[in-house]
Amino acid sequence: MFSLAACSDGGDDGGDDDVGGETSAEDEDTDESTDTEGEESTTEEESTTEEDTGGEPSLDDQLRELLAAEGVEPVPLPAPPDEAKFELGRLLFFDKELSGPRNISCATCHHPLLGSADAQGQSKGQGAVGLGPLRVHSGPSLFLPRSALSLWNRGVEGWDTMFWDGRLGQAEDDSFFSPAGDATPQDFDNALAAFTIIPITPDREMRGFSDQLDVFDQPNEMAGLTDADFEDIWGAVVARVMAIDAYADMIDEAFPEVAPEDVDITVLSNAIGAFEGEAFLALDAPFDRYLAGDDDALPTAAKRGALLFYGEANCSGCHSGSLQSDFDFHNIAVPQVGTGNDTGPMTGDEPEAPLDLGRARVTGEDADRFQFRTPSLRNVLLESPYGHNGAYATVEGMIAHHLDPEGSLASYDDSQLDPELVGSRAEVLAEVPDIDAQLLDSLDPLLIPAALSDAELSDLVAFLSALVDQDTLNQLDLVPASVPSGLPVND
Repeated sequence: MFSLAACSDGGDDGGDDDVGGETSAEDEDTDESTDTEGEESTTEEESTTEEDTGGEPSLDDQLRELLAAEGVEPVPLPAPPDEAKFELGRLLFFDKELSGPRNISCATCHHPLLGSADAQGQSKGQGAVGLGPLRVHSGPSLFLPRSALSLWNRGVEGWDTMFWDGRLGQAEDDSFFSPAGDATPQDFDNALAAFTIIPITPDREMRGFSDQLDVFDQPNEMAGLTDADFEDIWGAVVARVMAIDAYADMIDEAFPEVAPEDVDITVLSNAIGAFEGEAFLALDAPFDRYLAGDDDALPTAAKRGALLFYGEANCSGCHSGSLQSDFDFHNIAVPQVGTGNDTGPMTGDEPEAPLDLGRARVTGEDADRFQFRTPSLRNVLLESPYGHNGAYATVEGMIAHHLDPEGSLASYDDSQLDPELVGSRAEVLAEVPDIDAQLLDSLDPLLIPAALSDAELSDLVAFLSALVDQDTLNQLDLVPASVPSGLPVND
């Protein structure tokens, strides 16, 4: 049987893109990959034809019947964006001009070379320097409460909520909602476009602290605002962009129907959303080709893994459909580690650190405590570490947690966290001794403990590997050589 200890010793080979309710961390389990390599090479040669299975349905017949029953079909491709809008969005995405101190861009937390995220368990915002795992605190600096979610396929139809707690999105009546409340603009192209308006707002993310100068040692005109001054912050960002002639010209070309004096945050957001939706489209994975009818697109191990995923392992209880997400919120008892959420919930209560109450901070409902949105598993092997707080370093560890949440909590080793957060597990337990009991008491009933053999685990990981779009492995071509503001791109 698959050993949980194998995933917790020496740094907890885990994964926290919550392969069951949250998701995001991957690290090779070298012992297991070595042990199963020979087995996989043998099983790959097995025939899946009915003739060779003694009249029983072939592996493909079984899988296609199961996928049909689960409603798993090819994902419709969104229409490609206007070229001018895409290019405008690309430059804005990489331009630090959008941040108060001119030191952070959208790409800082969602870089194409880092799986469209930042490879950190908890992102580091203002005051930190560097990119990805090399980003470190420097001077006044704080962790952001959670890991940065990837942007893969966020522009497809039906992806209507953003963030781990779903605090921004598009409602059934097509209206948009966000922490800005009634000030939330309503002219976005989709929820992905609307997503841009939030990261530029908080002081610890892009706006900058009250006494923080910009990179030229000049005052930051947004520094005196508060996180709640949404419209003033958006207006300041737009004014900066429009003051750059190259951007003003590009906006006129991409949005000819909008007069210069009417350019607002929705224009910039729709351009950035157009870029993100196209650049991070990842729908040419082996699994997509299999859904399109190519039986040879999936290796045998991945087919067996898919049967487990959508069948007896019940992964699809939360990770359902073609994108492996129900886009709903679940408590799967991911260990409470790191700083917790110290930014103060939207309900106006006191910050909940060292805990992170998840969806409950948005709804104010106790029933939603510790619930986080089910992430899609597309390109999941590119997204370590996993979970809303990066609790697990490998996808195997995340799977182990899903199979036995209670045992995983009991054996959890936080040495797999970002170095600055190692030891935080003990600090949380010291302050909230019954936190594990709280997590387990409200565990989502869809998370049914199960036992998988080592071979079955290997098959499951093979299926997750088949969800990786190989064309997204190298996206260096997305990174511009320069941006209109003249600020550096590659740092």
